[in-house]
Amino acid sequence: METTAEKIRCPWCGQNELYVRYHDEEWGVPLKDDQKLFELLILECAQAGLSWLTILKRRENYRAAFEGFDPHTIARWEKSHIERLMNDERVIRNRKKIESTLQNARAFISMQKEFGSFSQWLWNHVDNTPIVNNPKTMSDIPATTPLAGVLSRELKARGFLFVGPTIMYSYMQSAGLVNDHLVDCWRRLAC
Repeated sequence: METTAEKIRCPWCGQNELYVRYHDEEWGVPLKDDQKLFELLILECAQAGLSWLTILKRRENYRAAFEGFDPHTIARWEKSHIERLMNDERVIRNRKKIESTLQNARAFISMQKEFGSFSQWLWNHVDNTPIVNNPKTMSDIPATTPLAGVLSRELKARGFLFVGPTIMYSYMQSAGLVNDHLVDCWRRLAC
């Protein structure tokens, strides 16, 4: 029987147990639950300029500090909540990123009202079917795409912050809108 260590994976996850588990269980799996999509968006925004592993290591801390990533709760935050998080060592203490969470929660709720769900708006961009790419090596995977640019522009127009095209492409990969598992990766077909 094949062990976890013998499986061929995308090389970006390396040997780090947390990264391998994320690759094997989450990355590229189509995600359509609004609550989880909001959490992922906020974590992707927090990751800007940092490594994803840095954020993964703090994800449970973020969940606690950001009240389970409930957009309705976050949208009601006051300045005192921002200040509390600026002193919370469990999270990345970047004022602009923390403040963007409040703004993004409000914009997220607005989109839910307009489209029925954020998921519906997001997945309509790919006709509710993941885009399957055929990368053979990591260099075959782009940092962004025209669709990521479209999503970025639309979200920015609706008031979202920290949603540039590169962040949006990473979000698309993580949420399974695009399958960028390498052609020989064992997770490719499952996603």
